[in-house]
Order: sequence, then C-alpha cells, then structure tokens
Amino acid sequence: MALLLAGCGGDGGDPAPDEGLDEAGRTEEAQAQPAPEPEVEPFAEPVAIDFTASLRSDRRLMVEGESNLPDDTRLRVVVERELSGVRWQSRITLNDGRFAAGPFGPGSGLPDGGYTITVHLPEASVQPLEVRRRLGDQGEHLTGPLVSMSRHGLGQVASTSRRFLVGNEPRRTTDRVEVLGIE
Repeated sequence: MALLLAGCGGDGGDPAPDEGLDEAGRTEEAQAQPAPEPEVEPFAEPVAIDFTASLRSDRRLMVEGESNLPDDTRLRVVVERELSGVRWQSRITLNDGRFAAGPFGPGSGLPDGGYTITVHLPEASVQPLEVRRRLGDQGEHLTGPLVSMSRHGLGQVASTSRRFLVGNEPRRTTDRVEVLGIE
C-alpha cells in the first residue's frame, strides 16, 4: 500500500515549469479570476405595459398583457376592490413579451362593483441579474410616463393602473372605466 501512495505522490520537489498551466498557458491563479462581465445593451426605450382583463364564467378575474421590458422581468399584478380595499396579487414573469395572471377573487366570484388593476415593475434589486444589467442597478435606464421613483428610495420603478366595473348594471360614472361582462 505504501508503494502505491509513494508512486502517486510525485517526487515532492518543485513542479516542472509547465505543471499547473492550462492549454492557454495560464496558471491556476489566473484561471480562478472571474471573466469580465459581457457588455449588455441598456434598456433604451420608454417602458410600455398594456393589459386587458376578462371575467371568467365563475366571476373570477384574469389579467393578460404585454410589455417591451426584457424577458424574465418580474412583475406584480394587483387587483383591488374599491369598496372594501380587499386586494389580490400575483407575482409573474414576462415571457416573450407577454404575461398572464389570475384568477383573482374569492371562490364564490367577484361581487359587483369597481376594481382597480395595477401592473407594477418592482425595484431592480429584486430582478434577475440579466434583467438588472439591462435596466440598471437602480432602474436608471427606465424612461417614459409609467416610470417613477420607488417609495422606498430604491431606484426607479414602473406602474400602470386601470379601473374596471364588474356587474350587470354598471353605475353611471364620468371616469374612464371598462365594464367587464362574463365570457
């Protein structure tokens, strides 16, 4: 057994001049250095988020939309009942420029009334690394009318909201509102 160990251990002297080098002639120390991060083109267009809502036959709400934000961007969709302030939310990921969230609402279905739907792009710090590289560590590459500074001072975020009325007899309103009927 001792002969086997001695045979595998080498002569114990200094390594030969080419030992510890890879094919490119780099030492192990040079191999351990991280490669420089690839250049990523910053997000340069105004943020666009558009969505529609539909009421399923069980009176629960589905939200579908699209955005020009990079794929894998994390978004949050919030549905709030105006009368009671009850909220439902879903965290979703943008895929091929599209997203879908829901169903929202209790199992018994949404009661008639007004609802606000908000699609929100959270701070860059919660985004995947590839998305953060495009948007900037503080969202500094975000532009357009949907963009604002986050409430907590963690950089720029984007958000868009729309009001919807659910029910057979929508009340009269002067606000811009969409009326949803059961599909």
